[in-house]
Amino acid sequence: MAKYTETEYEKESNKSVLLRLLAYAKPYWHWMLLAFLLVLCITGLELYRPVLVGDAIDEFIGKGNFNGIKQTAVIYLLVLIGSFVCNFFQTWILQLTGQSIIYNIRQEVFEHVHKLSLRFFDITPVGRIVTRVTNDVEALNEMYANILVKLFKNLIKIVGLAVVMLSIDIRMSLYSFILLPVIIGLTLLFKTISRATYRVVRTKITFINTYLSEHLSGMKLIQIFAREKEKYEEFKEKSRDLYRANFKEMMVFAIFRPSIYILSIISLVIILWVGGNSVLAGTVSIGTLYIFIQYIGSFFEPIQELAEQLGTLQSAMASAEKIFTIMDEKPMIENPRNPVNLPAIKGRIEFEHVWFAYEEENWILKDVSFVIEPGQRAAFVGATGAGKSSILNLIGRYYDIQKGKITVDGVDISELSTEQLRGAIGQVQQDVFIFTGDIKSNIRLKNDEISDEEVHQAAAYVNAADFIEKLSNAYEETVTERGATLSAGQRQLLSFARTLAYDPAILVMDEATANIDTETEQLIQEALEKLMEGRTTIMVAHRLSTIQHADKIIVMHKGKVRESGTHQQLLNVDGIYKKLYELQLQ
Repeated sequence: MAKYTETEYEKESNKSVLLRLLAYAKPYWHWMLLAFLLVLCITGLELYRPVLVGDAIDEFIGKGNFNGIKQTAVIYLLVLIGSFVCNFFQTWILQLTGQSIIYNIRQEVFEHVHKLSLRFFDITPVGRIVTRVTNDVEALNEMYANILVKLFKNLIKIVGLAVVMLSIDIRMSLYSFILLPVIIGLTLLFKTISRATYRVVRTKITFINTYLSEHLSGMKLIQIFAREKEKYEEFKEKSRDLYRANFKEMMVFAIFRPSIYILSIISLVIILWVGGNSVLAGTVSIGTLYIFIQYIGSFFEPIQELAEQLGTLQSAMASAEKIFTIMDEKPMIENPRNPVNLPAIKGRIEFEHVWFAYEEENWILKDVSFVIEPGQRAAFVGATGAGKSSILNLIGRYYDIQKGKITVDGVDISELSTEQLRGAIGQVQQDVFIFTGDIKSNIRLKNDEISDEEVHQAAAYVNAADFIEKLSNAYEETVTERGATLSAGQRQLLSFARTLAYDPAILVMDEATANIDTETEQLIQEALEKLMEGRTTIMVAHRLSTIQHADKIIVMHKGKVRESGTHQQLLNVDGIYKKLYELQLQ
């Protein structure tokens, strides 16, 4: 098997990333081709301008031919107008195409993130994902909108300048190229250093975005414990790291640009020295000397831009690597190729010898078996870490089990589409998430199939209409991120209304009344009695008073089912449930 050095691996990786990036431009190849053709026109016109003036100096100025000078001026004006028109259309095409490609990439990344399993979000900071979808995607814009075409333009310009200069005077051209090896060496050095600095900058940006995302979300906790000063110092250090990385990147440019400029001045001095002597000797015309003076400035400019564009390309490649890291992340939960389509889910749930672990064999559930019949009300109780919430997550197939089988209406949930399975399950969590928008949009969650009337009915069912209609704008009332302007009880009532609006066959409640005051809880209990009628209901609660009327209570302990029965049956057994009940009574 062939062995590769680290550099060779990096080249292969860059090649792979570049090919994937170019694939996004494929649908716009005709526009990109037009942009390249315009670049050829622009380059040709730029090369022609010094020749036009140089020829005019030799043929018209020296002979006093004023008509020839006027004719040259008109042609020069037409060349400038042609350059302007070509530049305008090239810029317009590239910006439009670049923004279209970036839009597609951003949409694809966000869509892919939605498909990823909950485990990915358990272990990946939100700030890192946000950076990928925003900063890193935007870093590609410069590549598509400018860099690719400008790289082509500068390469063509360098080659064109060299060819034209050699065709005019080989001796003068060789003197012009005398510092070219030094320039190539500096360019390669700049490319290597800039690539490293770009990667560091992208990494530091990710770190600071991750930090901001986490600490802005937890600002209330920071203020409660008066840790503002300490957190400020932490942020200051991370901000200083980003500053240092940006400073190093700036210093690389600050050294490279003047170096190339100095070399171009030295080359110009050489041409003036050699060309001036040649003009005096009568071997070179003044017009030719003018052309070479103009070309020297034009020759070094694209070399400098080329190096910088290669650096920017490396920045885009670094961002693309991070984007493709997420894009290559495979969803742990995949839909079957030919899913079983149930006419309607009735709600019979069965666990058959289920073993489950989030990581390796650190088992959360151990050989768990139970059956919940359609329309039955089942409750799970037990100490923290017993596996209750994990069971709820497994019913919706947010995670896959390692051993055993979970069925809904007799069908293994791995054979059902996640859309049908999760569409039949209404979940109410302890920690309610409220989106920025209004009351109505938070109940229907952008589902236009749910009418305003159904939204109102759902709110009335859970007694949420009472507080909603007291708001100044009722269902149109604006709510901020995470529902900060609403009380915990109001947010939970909205969550109930949201679940009811989707009319699920299976109702799942994970500590749904934990954060609600007694008065609000009574309102919800009234609504739940109506809601649970005819639906399979699964509850997790620490307060046993809320689940006493369940048809079946399953007691979990250290990942296993220890007891099962009704409230009264379990009290008659001197077991875990009775101890928990007596403890709460005390």
